[in-house]
Amino acid sequence: MAQENSIQDNATENIEGESHEQPVQQGEQAQQAQAPQQAQTEHEPLTVTYERLRHTDDAALLHDFATRQLPDRKDQSAFSRATALLEAVAGNAHTLLEDRIFLAQTMPFPNILVKLSQDSDWQVRQAVAANSNDKNWLVGRLTKDEREEVRAAALLNPQTSWKMRMEGAEDSSNTAQTLDYLSRFGVDEDMQGPAVLTAMIRRAVALNPSTAQETLERLAQDTDESVRHAVEERMGQ
Repeated sequence: MAQENSIQDNATENIEGESHEQPVQQGEQAQQAQAPQQAQTEHEPLTVTYERLRHTDDAALLHDFATRQLPDRKDQSAFSRATALLEAVAGNAHTLLEDRIFLAQTMPFPNILVKLSQDSDWQVRQAVAANSNDKNWLVGRLTKDEREEVRAAALLNPQTSWKMRMEGAEDSSNTAQTLDYLSRFGVDEDMQGPAVLTAMIRRAVALNPSTAQETLERLAQDTDESVRHAVEERMGQ
């Protein structure tokens, strides 16, 4: 009888032990299932991972790569690999919109920004246009975008060249608000530049038919004679 009780006690302990161990094992399995495929991608050729990220429709995997912290620049190999893979993520239409905007706002790397500057969603292109890490040739391209919001962001970007600003000042498809901004080059303390170039921009704004009356009235008092004459010409005086 004592032996039977001992057997039953042992059986109960085994059952209780299994009931405690099983959830732990299931929890570990769930964690492994949810973990990103980082181990796999770290040991396969770059081109293989790049092509997988470029063509996958797995938004969760793309999100993981888009938001993953970049390796230290001192580890040049790992850093170069990570930025190359972000280019694939940036060019994949299945990458979440908020992730594409995040990359467009934060990345300083031309290969990634070029991909995003061609995005079908104007909000992504606008974020690229406003990124002060842009190269001037890239932000210059976005001053010609079909969306006014993108053009405006590009023209306000400090990396925009004087040539692009001049063309923006002449473009009647730009809004009165954007033209007012351009009319302040060479006048406002934080918007200085070569006097000849800034005066040419203000003159172009004065002649632009989309310029608001309020802006014209201010330009009529400009210190540069050519700008004042442009306002008179525009007003038919």
